[in-house]
Amino acid sequence: MKPPEKFLLAGVMGWPVMHSRSPLIHNYWLRKHQLTGVYVPLAIPPDGIVAALRALPALGFAGANITIPHKQTAMQAVDEVSEAARVIGAISCVTVLPDGRLAGSNNDSFGFMRNLRATQPDWYPGAGPVVVMGAGGGARAVCFGLLQEGVREIRLVNRTYERARQVAAALGPAVHAVAWEQRDAALADAALLVNTTSQGMVGQAALDLSLLALPASAIVADIVYVPLQTPLLSAARARGLATVGGLGMLLQQGPLAWKLWFGIEPQVTDELVQLAEDSLRAG
Repeated sequence: MKPPEKFLLAGVMGWPVMHSRSPLIHNYWLRKHQLTGVYVPLAIPPDGIVAALRALPALGFAGANITIPHKQTAMQAVDEVSEAARVIGAISCVTVLPDGRLAGSNNDSFGFMRNLRATQPDWYPGAGPVVVMGAGGGARAVCFGLLQEGVREIRLVNRTYERARQVAAALGPAVHAVAWEQRDAALADAALLVNTTSQGMVGQAALDLSLLALPASAIVADIVYVPLQTPLLSAARARGLATVGGLGMLLQQGPLAWKLWFGIEPQVTDELVQLAEDSLRAG
């Protein structure tokens, strides 16, 4: 039997990171494509992300996914940045180029939009205003994706108003900063609510938000996927609102990373979705 020519290496960098289901997803694809390699979780403290990324070429990595809290700081370590990542101001994926340089891209907006359309196919950009909670890298990516689709009004709500104002100014006139104290009122006439904060994640407090002002036709999305059913999604379902969980966003951005790293675009199969959901339910 001919030995493999190369052992493929990739991973996810975060702090914390052991909750991530990215290793389960990417190692599933490695098996399905009969490739020799491994995708690993890499717990990198905030002050170590630049050094960790610059070590990837020497370690033989094809690349890495970047998650909280590194998405913005990681931009300091890469040699080139995609246009989408530049506008968003954060990267979610790093690719080691053949010459050893690092390329940063952001697949979050693509993953979010593909998941939204797959889960709620009746949603359309002109349905009404969108409220986005948070002003970090995830919020920037979600807003970018929505703007690319043609959404005309995004209300950006963050505990620190000045940060929301800065993000809104960077993304354009369709994005409006909203003071935290006005968060409940901002939901009136909204067609879509998206939580991009870590609130509701296992170990974190639930998002402090009342959904009473949301129209009955509104959709509620959460990019948190641990747990599968966040307190926000539970509250939305209790009101009879349509919901979109965060796991699909994680799944749908994976093939883009693979295309950059390995030149292969794997499929998000029903088997993989079930595998990921079972893992999350098991805890």
